[in-house]
Amino acid sequence: MSTVKLQVTRGEQGSEPAVETYEVPYRDGMSLLDAIFWIREHEDPSLAVRYSCRSANACKECSAIVDGKAGFLCSIRAQAGSEVRVEPLSGRPWIKDLATALD
Repeated sequence: MSTVKLQVTRGEQGSEPAVETYEVPYRDGMSLLDAIFWIREHEDPSLAVRYSCRSANACKECSAIVDGKAGFLCSIRAQAGSEVRVEPLSGRPWIKDLATALD
């Protein structure tokens, strides 16, 4: 079975961030948001991420830094066998994990 590894920045405002690595079973067509949903369902329900839907670019709440570039978790496709770094958006107040305050 193919997997994708996500290195996710964890923590909350007022604390030092830490990086946790999760290995998620890969499915054809899955987005990084789908991978985070899998982590929340099977590994760690406390992982915080902001989103409103699963439609590409419909709400723009699932913004994050992915491998150093800003993007929408719902529209970035996971790649089998890859390792991806996911961090909260910079320039916005950090709430917890991948969740930041909206403008």
